[in-house]
Amino acid sequence: MIIAVFLISCIKEKNNYSHVVVDQGIVNNDTIKKLSKLPELKLYKSETVGNTSRTAYIIQHSQILNIGNISDNYKCKVNLENDTMNILINNNNKYFGNGILIKVFDGQFFVKDIDPNTFRGEEKFMFSKPLFEKLILNNSDYQKNDSIYGYIYYSGVVEGGIKKNMKGYFRTSVR
Repeated sequence: MIIAVFLISCIKEKNNYSHVVVDQGIVNNDTIKKLSKLPELKLYKSETVGNTSRTAYIIQHSQILNIGNISDNYKCKVNLENDTMNILINNNNKYFGNGILIKVFDGQFFVKDIDPNTFRGEEKFMFSKPLFEKLILNNSDYQKNDSIYGYIYYSGVVEGGIKKNMKGYFRTSVR
């Protein structure tokens, strides 16, 4: 009986993941092309910028009650750990950060919201309820040093009932 409940919960958990859309033509998107012509953002004075060109143009709109906040100063980093690709879209300035971590595996993905209340160098996540998620990538399989191009549209509610919407394009290489 306990094993059956465990298996059903595992199946249900697996079905909660969204599917990645593959579109090899995304590399020709106007926004993607413009990213390569813009310098990477420098989010704090002493930051060493790792990329010569901009890695993301993501717009986030968050809303508490009727007060809205818009941000567009995000960067993207992607790393591969075993069979999972981690796409970090963040605007950390050494004091706080805001963004999302997209975990991609087996053609599926899920989004984790970054908790802005962290210490320097700390990575912490907050509870969130996704309302809508869409991830488009230029390929279905990546190796280290591959170029990755993508689009994310994420809408959810984070702790405190804050509505958060993020959408935009990113490009970088897999580390």
